[in-house]
Formats: sequence, C-alpha cells, structure tokens
Amino acid sequence: MSRKEEGSRVDVYTRITERIVEELERGVRPWVQPWRTSNMAGRVTRPLRHNGQPYTGMNVLLLWSEAISGGFGSSTWMTFRQASELGAHVRKGESASTVIYASRFTRTETDAFGDEVERDIPFLRSYGVFNVDQIEGLPEHYYRRPEPPTNPIGPIEPAERFFANTKAAIRHGGNRAFYAPLTDHIQMPLLASFRDAESYVAVLAHESVHWTAHPDRVGRDLSRYSKDNTERAREELIAEIGSALISADLGIVPELEPRPDHASYVASWLKVLANDKRAIFQAAAHAQRAVAYLHSLQPGRTEEREAA
Repeated sequence: MSRKEEGSRVDVYTRITERIVEELERGVRPWVQPWRTSNMAGRVTRPLRHNGQPYTGMNVLLLWSEAISGGFGSSTWMTFRQASELGAHVRKGESASTVIYASRFTRTETDAFGDEVERDIPFLRSYGVFNVDQIEGLPEHYYRRPEPPTNPIGPIEPAERFFANTKAAIRHGGNRAFYAPLTDHIQMPLLASFRDAESYVAVLAHESVHWTAHPDRVGRDLSRYSKDNTERAREELIAEIGSALISADLGIVPELEPRPDHASYVASWLKVLANDKRAIFQAAAHAQRAVAYLHSLQPGRTEEREAA
C-alpha cells in the first residue's frame, strides 16, 4: 500500500472519529436512530441502498446522523452514478454524504528468506452517496412514503419472539440489567419496571449483544471487562450500537432517555476515541457481527454479511 493510500485511509478514520466525538460532546449518541424527529416520524428502518438492501455496521451510524442534520425523510441513498443510471439527477448544490467500504485483498510478497508468502491486507475506502430527497427524476416508488399500519402489533410481541429464538437464559428480578459470563445468563428487571416496552426491548437487546461474546457464539474476550476501564468502554460501545441496530430491525423506537450509567460511559468512550481513531469502526464491526449472529438464530434466517 502506498503512503498516499495509507494517508487517505487514516484521514477517513480521523474525520469520521472526530465527527462522532463532536456529537458525543454535545450529548448526542449518534447510534440512536432519530425516529421521533419530525422528518422520520412513523418510519423505523436502517438506511437502505438504491436496491433496497440495508446498510450495515458503521455506515448505519453515518447515514442516520446525515438524516438528522439534513432533515431527510427518505431512508434510501444512492451514488451520483446510480441516480444517473435511473434517469435521475442530483439537484445542483447538494452535498454528498460519506459512506465507507471495508474489505481486504491478498498480495504475494517475498520474505527475508526469499520465499513467496501471501499477505492479507485490509483496506478502507470512502465514497459519496445522496439521499433520495436530494435527487430529482427518480421512479415514483423511490419517493413513496410507507403508510403507518392501521392496526400495529405491540412492539413487545415480535421482540419477544426474536429473543426467545436466541435460546438465551433470561432471568427477571432486581433493579439491574446485566449479562453474567460465569453463569451465561442475562439478568433483567421486570418489564413493569421500565418506562415502556420499547425501553425494555432496547436494554434486553443491549444485554443480548453482550451475550454473543461467549466463546461458543461470536467470541469476544470479556476477561478484562471488570478490570480494565478501556476494555469495558469498548464492549459497552459495541452493545450500545448493537442495541440500536436490533431496535431498527425489530421496528421499535429505542430507549431515548439515557440510562444512569450513560454519563460515565460517554466520558470513557470519548477517552477511547481520542486515543484510537479506529475504535468506533471496530466497535461497529463487532456490533454488526453480534447482530448478524442473533439474526442467524431466527427461523428461516441466514447470517447477514458483515461488510458495511
């Protein structure tokens, strides 16, 4: 990889991390979907590509944030070229939003002994996309807004099925929510203890992401969680992002009022992000893997691709 390519990749990490830090310093958790803002009212979804495929990982956070700042009502995004191929055009003066593409390639190199070895090299690229609200001339179905259901199912019902299908051991009682690695169970306060069913689901989703860390599941190392504040901050960041993704997938409004422990977590997240420009990308990738694993446990579902 050339110095120019490496510098460009580092710049992407830095620019996006600085943006996340700015939002956290304003008290905004950028992974909480803005479903109660006026432009997004009534629609709960991940951001979608032009073909209807949902974005994953870090790109979900980036485009949710852009939806808030731009006041966009559509959840669909596409490149300038994709819009042109559909016979449409981006309005003059509109600015693109940044999304990333992470992958890896194999390169053959010669080692110190003169032998050829294959080296796996990760790379990160960024490119611009536009919201449908910034584009004119698209086929009509891109502009159509979904009607809210006339007889909506209570948000807890599909969520109950989702978590029951994971076969996680979920115990109820007490006033704390946590995942206990030693006994491999999730502890939750009673549903009646929460402000509403949506808040209960958001917290259960958070703890379920912790649950995926078990070696027989996704396999994240939690051995230093209680001893190292940095490791705790990283794992809590993963669970927070994962909870937001699950909430979107279940079609519910997540917990919007901060939990009592969020103030201390925000401070620890800011410290981690200041010292590691890749931390938010790693957390989003781990969250995506955890959520994909939970989806893979659902009847008839296959694991999602991990690429953002």
